[in-house]
Amino acid sequence: MYGVISPSDRLAAAPSLSGVHGVARIGYASDRGVSRLATLEQRTPLRVLFPRPPAGDPPTAALVTTSGGLVGGDRLDVDVAVGAGAAALVVGQAAEKVYRSLGNDCRVTVTLGVGAGGWLEWLPQETILFEGARLRRQTALDVAADGRALAGEMLVFGRVARCETVTYGLIRDAWTVRRDGRLVWADALHMDSDDIAGCLSVRAGFDGARACATAVYVGPDADARLDLARSLLTRDGVRAGATLCGTVLVMRWLGNEPGAVRAAFEIFWTGFRSAVADLPPRLPRLWHV
Repeated sequence: MYGVISPSDRLAAAPSLSGVHGVARIGYASDRGVSRLATLEQRTPLRVLFPRPPAGDPPTAALVTTSGGLVGGDRLDVDVAVGAGAAALVVGQAAEKVYRSLGNDCRVTVTLGVGAGGWLEWLPQETILFEGARLRRQTALDVAADGRALAGEMLVFGRVARCETVTYGLIRDAWTVRRDGRLVWADALHMDSDDIAGCLSVRAGFDGARACATAVYVGPDADARLDLARSLLTRDGVRAGATLCGTVLVMRWLGNEPGAVRAAFEIFWTGFRSAVADLPPRLPRLWHV
């Protein structure tokens, strides 16, 4: 007879696996008005590459997970610091994959800091959650009163090309935003269940969406950018919205086709960075590889 195994039973039966611990610490500082790399620490399986940015773009760092994906017990710690008056763009080299876990969680901690007058773009590519994946991710953003940051994330539930759906596992994706060290916004998506598919199908929630994306803009002009953000939200096959939470501008996307969500996310990002930071309306070439 076949029975249903609960998440707690899976965890109790799973072997103890310590996994890998990848680290990437990147710091940029302004040197006579030019943003330069000031700090770099990296530990396998995380690696940092520095592609030459096109004219008009800030210095670019690309994060690479050399293991090809994350499994239960893996841990990644990413720390990005942009000093006063400096600017940087940090992009993911490819989509991150989180494979089925035997019971242990994989943990990703992202710490982003922006100094006075600084500018940071945090632009990882989508995270693809395989059936049975267990992901705990925490993104903490701290921006000086006159600093600015545009940060985003995208989740894909299952390998769509293989018609895979996520029916069980753990998904916890949490954000905190601080201005000058003071907490101004916190948000968390949490699903820990043998019925993840049921959670994703609730009409008042995901309503069957296979992908979601979030972007936040933090800056002294956030309240003046709401209309701009809403004007850049395409709605062809994608549900999208923007709202102002105090001094934090929050954008969301939901869609049944991850490719459509990704395309809508790109349209917003390129238009928003151009209008707000006077940067070219494009994403790094890595985004299109």
